[in-house]
Amino acid sequence: MSEFVFKLPDLGEGTVESEIAEWFISVGDQVNEEDVVGTMMTDKAAIELSSPVSGKVIKLAGEPGDIVAVGAALVVFEIESAAKDIGTPHESDRPVDGLLQGEAQTNATPAKSNRQTRVLTSPAIRRRAADASIDLALIPGTGPGGRISRKDFDRYINEPAGARSRQAGSRHADDHGHAIPPQDQSSSGTTEIKIIGLRRIIAERMSAATREIPHFTYIEEIDVTELDALRTHLNEKNAGNSEKLTLLPFLGLALIRVLKDFPQCNATYDKERNVLLQHADVHLGIATQTPDGLKVPVVRHAQTRSIDDLAGEMRRVSAAARNNSIGKDELTGSTITITSLGKLGGIASTPIINMPEVGIIGVNRATERPVVLKGQVVVRLMMNLSSSFDHRFVDGYDAAAMIQRIKELLEHPATIFLP
Repeated sequence: MSEFVFKLPDLGEGTVESEIAEWFISVGDQVNEEDVVGTMMTDKAAIELSSPVSGKVIKLAGEPGDIVAVGAALVVFEIESAAKDIGTPHESDRPVDGLLQGEAQTNATPAKSNRQTRVLTSPAIRRRAADASIDLALIPGTGPGGRISRKDFDRYINEPAGARSRQAGSRHADDHGHAIPPQDQSSSGTTEIKIIGLRRIIAERMSAATREIPHFTYIEEIDVTELDALRTHLNEKNAGNSEKLTLLPFLGLALIRVLKDFPQCNATYDKERNVLLQHADVHLGIATQTPDGLKVPVVRHAQTRSIDDLAGEMRRVSAAARNNSIGKDELTGSTITITSLGKLGGIASTPIINMPEVGIIGVNRATERPVVLKGQVVVRLMMNLSSSFDHRFVDGYDAAAMIQRIKELLEHPATIFLP
């Protein structure tokens, strides 16, 4: 027998360290080659790592939330001596600094492998379950090998409490079949939640953005009655298409048109070189709420897309961000971002700029309101845009002028499509 040290590999894009987001193994587990051992969180995405060997886990590099440098020991396995012949570098018979040593077992019975009992699902579902204090073992999975899908999880949490309680009573048991009593709640009523993974990255970026960027927020109301009529007409004309147009792609087209005259708003700031980069292409960030937190997938070359193409790509990247199928390259490189709270949009908001961009366009809820039109009080569909700009590089006048141009296009939607 010998030891094999699995070191954290280079995860790309110049990553020098990563955060442990989740372990799927524990000390004492027997792991097969290619088994997923855990998830590492970079600044861009959560990445699952697979074991390069088969063996018994004897040491782990830390706990979720700990930072591990690229090239540092991540997992130490006890392997058969023949495994030394494989190409992956290994070390043997010496201690590894910085790793957690497991406690010795007190009996001769091998511990049941966590790999055999671990529920199959995605990191996003695991995080949602942890946030909601839900035991994944209680949820029947319909995917391959019993894997729990998003639909399985959503179906479970939407079940009546009584049905879930009965299910818990029938399924929640230990390795010997004995029922496990509900976990006692803290008598103090306080729950400690460690800020790790994507939530930590979001917190750091939001803090940096508000600390470093002097935000100028401009709010304007827009009459979208005619725009909504056009949207409804196009959806009725394409009744066979299950994907309906929303107001968001129209806003995207209007924004793309006006950015030609306001290039200082389609820009990113290189802090290290103290250079403002104005971009000819519009790579549109779409702020998307996911089970893991806020992500900003990117629609590349948005200025080349038709209304249907833009709407479809918005849906695709947003869906991929929610189900964690999105690639790292699709979460970087945006030049300006649109953010929308949808039905929760409220009257106004103060969106925080997605660094290193210099502008963000925030959409509030569209609602019918009485307004004065040509001397008469009428009911119109009104929507506010709440947008923020980096006041270091975008003057307040230019920001307001750009939003007024967007307002003009959206209130006369045919002009969006004119040459």
